[in-house]
Amino acid sequence: MSWLEVVRGGILVTVQDRGRPGFAALGVGTSGAADRRSHDSANRLVGNDPTAATLEVTLGGLRVRAHGHATVAVTGARIPLLLNGVPRGDYSATHLCDGDVLTLGHATDGLRSYLAVRGGVDAAPTLGSRSTDTLAGLGPAPIRTGDHLPIGQLARQWPAEDLIPPPPTVGVTTLRVRLGPRNAMFAAEALDTLFGQVWTVSQDSNRIGMRLTGPVPLVRADRGELPSEGMVTGALQVPASGQPVLFLADHPVTGGYPVIAVVVDDDLGSAAQLVPGATLRFARAH
Repeated sequence: MSWLEVVRGGILVTVQDRGRPGFAALGVGTSGAADRRSHDSANRLVGNDPTAATLEVTLGGLRVRAHGHATVAVTGARIPLLLNGVPRGDYSATHLCDGDVLTLGHATDGLRSYLAVRGGVDAAPTLGSRSTDTLAGLGPAPIRTGDHLPIGQLARQWPAEDLIPPPPTVGVTTLRVRLGPRNAMFAAEALDTLFGQVWTVSQDSNRIGMRLTGPVPLVRADRGELPSEGMVTGALQVPASGQPVLFLADHPVTGGYPVIAVVVDDDLGSAAQLVPGATLRFARAH
């Protein structure tokens, strides 16, 4: 049976699939790939079942050695990709022979890359998912140097997609939002501020959430206490500072600060690729 040896771990490498929905009442979030579109693209390139797990690699730096034959693909953040020291292309399938070494360089555009292997990463599932939830501590431990990663059998019949166009590079990212559920708690000018100014991703960001900073904070009109309520991925929660936090894949299932808006599902992948220092705008979803 083929497997991958982790010759060098990256800054943060986790096993991810499409998550474990349906357990919020138990205090367990969905988790899963932060950029699901890129995760799904990697699986399609190697002909995997959609439920197959990939490796989510933050800022690159991963190096693996094949034991046996394997077919892999890398999508998401753009990175230099080397096979035995020879450059190869991302967003396309690459075939590995026994002993081949695949190196993911440091990301040049974006934050998270996805390494799929035909058959999927065969980690033990927890509550029906192989995803690593960094907040709850569920799922496989983050990948480390020296780990042995078995390859599963979640492959479909060939042919797979040979090539998927990578997303275009943009300057200031625009994330579409739907207002609510607590936008009425904010002053009228807060909405002008939300949509009118450019926000910057702070260093205080991870798979749980992304703290944003802007020159003008979001001002609340109603400063009454708000009991804890359910939170969803994409929720834009506003603490007392007025500087919002965008909840990502491993967010808590409840929160006590008001949510002024929620990012639409189709834009969550773009949000997950924003590095600290990147800028973004919000726009109303139509």
